[in-house]
Amino acid sequence: MRRADGPGQGATPCAIRCFLCALGDNGRVWKRTGGLRRAGRGLRPRSIRARVTFGAVAAVGVALGLGVVLTVILVHRTLVMELRDDAAQAARLVADEIVDERYPGAIPTAGLVLRLQIVERGTGEVLAASDALQGRPAMAREDDTNPDFRVDTTACGTAIGAGPGECVLVVGYEIDDTAYGDVLVLAATRPPAVLDNLLPELAFGALGVALLACTAVIIWFGVGRALRPVREITEEIHRITRSGVHGRLSVPCTQDEISELARTANAGLDRLEEAVTRQRRFVSDASHELRNPITGMHTKLEVELSDPDPDPRSRELLLTSLLADTERLEHIVADLLELARLDTSTGRERERVDLSSLVSTEFGNRRGRHTLRVHASGPVWVRGNRLQLVRVLTNLLANAERHARSRVDVIVERVGGAAVVEVHDDGSGIPEKDRERVFERFARLSESRERDPGGSGLGLPISREIARSHGGTLVAGHSDLLGGAMFTLRIPDAPRATR
Repeated sequence: MRRADGPGQGATPCAIRCFLCALGDNGRVWKRTGGLRRAGRGLRPRSIRARVTFGAVAAVGVALGLGVVLTVILVHRTLVMELRDDAAQAARLVADEIVDERYPGAIPTAGLVLRLQIVERGTGEVLAASDALQGRPAMAREDDTNPDFRVDTTACGTAIGAGPGECVLVVGYEIDDTAYGDVLVLAATRPPAVLDNLLPELAFGALGVALLACTAVIIWFGVGRALRPVREITEEIHRITRSGVHGRLSVPCTQDEISELARTANAGLDRLEEAVTRQRRFVSDASHELRNPITGMHTKLEVELSDPDPDPRSRELLLTSLLADTERLEHIVADLLELARLDTSTGRERERVDLSSLVSTEFGNRRGRHTLRVHASGPVWVRGNRLQLVRVLTNLLANAERHARSRVDVIVERVGGAAVVEVHDDGSGIPEKDRERVFERFARLSESRERDPGGSGLGLPISREIARSHGGTLVAGHSDLLGGAMFTLRIPDAPRATR
């Protein structure tokens, strides 16, 4: 089957190819100059609402564009096929009628098939025709048939009874041994006027634009409504940052990601407020602890300088006192630096440490005014920093010896997958209401101030921070063994795979 192309149909693919080639060349040049990248950054929407709307509209636009193109092509092909089927049926009816007799006049027509011809094969002479084709040449020739002996082509122009520039669809069959002899029976129908212009394309295009506009409006307002709680949370956070960290966000009752965001932000504000409160208290306590020795040193120096004839012995006592104050300041500064390192999670090298061996080695031969007893049933392995663990044990033993009357016991054991070190003393113990307060920075009970006036109150807080950095705990309690205080250090046991 051969079909003649309509006017201008062959030029369209060529024009499209030329346009695409030119676009590709220009695009490559633009990319090399960086213009495409800069233009892309400039055109990209900034807000989530605009990006979601733009992306959705672009995706829907592409889908609608493809749908419109495919729909127009499908409708066009369907209409053309139906018209060709009508013409083919009309040609078959004529072929049936001329088997035994000729038409006495013009071939009668019906419906949309207004053009019929009977053409002699070989010569191409028109033997009979409908009224619209009287005196017209043949719409097709024998060489237009396909291997199925069917003509399926398009004819244009006034020669076949169409208007200027108009075309008709021609369908015909080769028929032998008719009243007219061996002939071609041709039937032609004119496509609907709607296919001769861009009205279907414009209609589908307008429908697509309307759908895109509706999609953009729905998504724009939908995303805006969904993001409204986020905007409110942003405004509340700005208000909180201007007024302090005491305010909290209102949690929506939607039980979705937005409410989870608000709860998470409130939890972060709680931790931030706690950290700020601790920092302020720490700065206040640190300034107080540092001010005392500095004020004492300043006063002593002023008194010594005001004496016109100082006694060498008094000056020696002054220097000794100043040296003690300097050592106290040094200890406080060192403790503050250690706390700063622990607060910023400054890591140190970890190794496998046997707590039983560590306690026996470091404190087994310790000489003091109190009896120290170490109880260890066997190796108790942990993974940690040896120097930090020694510091914890040193602080706990120093605290126990400061408050004990005559005896301090250290018990090292493994309990439920954790290494446990208990430090007992036979002192007066710690009141239950103060057992957490002793771990506050610079917090010192009255008994501690009496027994050690030069202490900083940072030993136990440092010990607890070290325990936490090792994934463990440090708590204070009552000693059932000796009747005084008991400090319990608990650190996760070393993994078996590393032993």
